[in-house]
Amino acid sequence: MHLGRTTLSKFLIQQLAGAGDQGKLAALLVDVAAAVKAISAMTAKGALGGFLGAIDQTNVQGEQQKKLDVLANDAMVTATEWGGLVAGLASEELDEPYVIPEGFARGPYLLVFDPLDGSSNTDVNVSVGTIFSVLKHDRDEAPATIDYLQPGASQVAAGYAIYGPATMLVLSVGQGTHGFTLDREIGNFILTHPNLAIPEDSSEFAINTSNARFWEPPVHRYVTECQAGKAGERGRDFNMRWIASMVAEVHRILMRGGVFMYPKDTKDPAKPGRLRLMYEANPIAMLIEQAGGAASTGRHRLLDLAPEQLHQRVPVILGSKNEVQRIVRYHAEYARGEDKPFVSPLFNERSLFRTQEFL
Repeated sequence: MHLGRTTLSKFLIQQLAGAGDQGKLAALLVDVAAAVKAISAMTAKGALGGFLGAIDQTNVQGEQQKKLDVLANDAMVTATEWGGLVAGLASEELDEPYVIPEGFARGPYLLVFDPLDGSSNTDVNVSVGTIFSVLKHDRDEAPATIDYLQPGASQVAAGYAIYGPATMLVLSVGQGTHGFTLDREIGNFILTHPNLAIPEDSSEFAINTSNARFWEPPVHRYVTECQAGKAGERGRDFNMRWIASMVAEVHRILMRGGVFMYPKDTKDPAKPGRLRLMYEANPIAMLIEQAGGAASTGRHRLLDLAPEQLHQRVPVILGSKNEVQRIVRYHAEYARGEDKPFVSPLFNERSLFRTQEFL
């Protein structure tokens, strides 16, 4: 492959040569790329196209929808429903799986997606993205919800698009993780980042510290060690990042390493985690592992989880392998009662004013 000259279509033909249904999978991913181009155009126009702002309705998660959430969802459905490549679609923005209309042929795949991850950032012009997962559907019957509930290890393809200074499509079909950049002059995705590899070690972590008071002790332990820097147990300084857009966080990790944490916490005990397993955690975990990283809930490998619900939430910890393994070890030590005592400066006695006795 010639770097900078390999189009997405050519890449998929090469990657999927000899695989069953390779033509249909390649065609489906090209359709997904077409939807990404349409979403990219809308996000780029922003207020000029009247695409910003919220609408007076919520999704199945109870979250207020943005105009771009609905438009991005429609773009993905329109690009993929008609070609006889999918048997059904499921989305963050739809309560139930989307049924392929009468008159359209059904195909051997299921497409599960988050049409616009980080959409709350659109009003402030921060990078957002689209996440997608492709699963097999081997039955002739129209899929029921249970047919979507496959573990992440069953994915045949996964990827995301990031809409930033450039629009990039990052995907895997089980043979590494690869990045493509949209060349707007020719309207094609060009391979620019082949065989992405995440360093096993890193000195950068991403977590929302506003939730620190709700974290479990293993997460407190890890973050406190990172904050201690050279003076602490880790013996080196760490940088902290938080963009509040999973796609943007993961893209940075794929480009230069790091660890991303949206761990289990006690803020809302009814929710075992914050991110959605089927169309956020699973596809991203596949990309991370294919790039040499690791992805876990803190207690279990993400790709091994058996989904119970379409919109199921899970904790997510992913990125550089050695950092993720350390956090997993801290969770195991905590469960066995072997972890070090944790002392949080948040709960120490402290004051803005120091008193001093004068003799």
